[in-house]
Amino acid sequence: MPQAPRIEFHPVSQRVQVHVGGKLLADSSQAFELRETGYSPRHYFPREDVRMDLLTTSETTTHCPFKGDTVYFSLGAHKDIAWSYEHPIEGMIEVIAGRVAFGEEESE
Repeated sequence: MPQAPRIEFHPVSQRVQVHVGGKLLADSSQAFELRETGYSPRHYFPREDVRMDLLTTSETTTHCPFKGDTVYFSLGAHKDIAWSYEHPIEGMIEVIAGRVAFGEEESE
């Protein structure tokens, strides 16, 4: 069985924005930063602070044994640029359930 990575969440004290292809996709002062062993830090945004109307649900899904089941979202040619843990595992529900994170983002 793989060793569990260290996963830490911290509220972000400043406003965070995500632009992709020149479009503002997320704008929040309530984002969390997730730090996980072996990965770059990621911001997780409340869904109400994300332009979900611009994103389409992808057919891609994954499972992380440390966080849960993931669905992905695309923006035109930018495939699977965002994801959300719709069914996180116990212990992660209060932190990431329904929040949206971005991969190749242009944050400000």
